[in-house]
Amino acid sequence: MAPENSELRKAGLKVTLPRVKILNMLENADDHHMSAEDVYKALLDAGEDVGLATVYRVLTQFESAGLILRHNFEGGHAVFELATDSHHDHMVCTQSGKVIEFCDPIIERRQHEIAEEHGFELIDHSLTLYVKPKS
Repeated sequence: MAPENSELRKAGLKVTLPRVKILNMLENADDHHMSAEDVYKALLDAGEDVGLATVYRVLTQFESAGLILRHNFEGGHAVFELATDSHHDHMVCTQSGKVIEFCDPIIERRQHEIAEEHGFELIDHSLTLYVKPKS
């Protein structure tokens, strides 16, 4: 059984050709953050016959099943990435819209310390830095 099929079944989704194609596209994409339109264009470029409405529907199903994460970065449309066990933060270029993943142990430690200093336990967080190329 193909890995995509087992991932879909594990998530409680029926294995259909559009779901397999879209999951495969997300897994093999050079850019880890793709909008629904990016997925649709990539499928068209690959000669796949999947409609834009189907792409939106499948991405919503994947998000509900926990297979992907949706990010709504400021100034842009929603982008999706595969859900993984490893945590990372994001930088978004305000000029190009490019999304860069990063993880910094010092930032991660400080966030826990700050929560602790205020009498809380950090259970989750999302950090997005908005950047532009240096002049």
